Amino acid sequence: MRNNEKQERLVSAFKALLKEEKFSSQGEIVQALQDQGFDNINQSKVSRMLSRFGAVRTRNAKTEMVYCLPAELGVPTTSSPLKNLVIDIDHNDSLVVIKTSPGAAQLIARLLDSLGKPEGILGTIAGDDTIFITPTHSQEIAQTFNAIKALFEIR
Repeated sequence: MRNNEKQERLVSAFKALLKEEKFSSQGEIVQALQDQGFDNINQSKVSRMLSRFGAVRTRNAKTEMVYCLPAELGVPTTSSPLKNLVIDIDHNDSLVVIKTSPGAAQLIARLLDSLGKPEGILGTIAGDDTIFITPTHSQEIAQTFNAIKALFEIR
């Protein structure tokens, strides 16, 4: 098998493993890949692959911290478990702030950015567990705040 084919097989297996959302350490990923016949894989290669594909650690449906590929998820929906990662939503006269579980802010911000101006969202900035949302009109901050709360079913 050519080197390029081996690399494609490795990448495919790596992505398939992360879609399972059950690997909490790089060592577990290394072991799973070795079990699939990738003998030359090690922790540093896995670390580089995680970085290359933008993998993040987030909570799965069982609330375990696991590696996943946000780019592979497409635009998340509020029917997915992502809404369960929102801890708190608040606002002042100019911004809405969302607190999430560690590592979940960028996924939630991606969802909000996909909604955009029709929902009153001009843009978002996401850290690890905090999202700042700028409304399209600061005079309508309360409406934007209430729309976001409704989106995540927070009372």
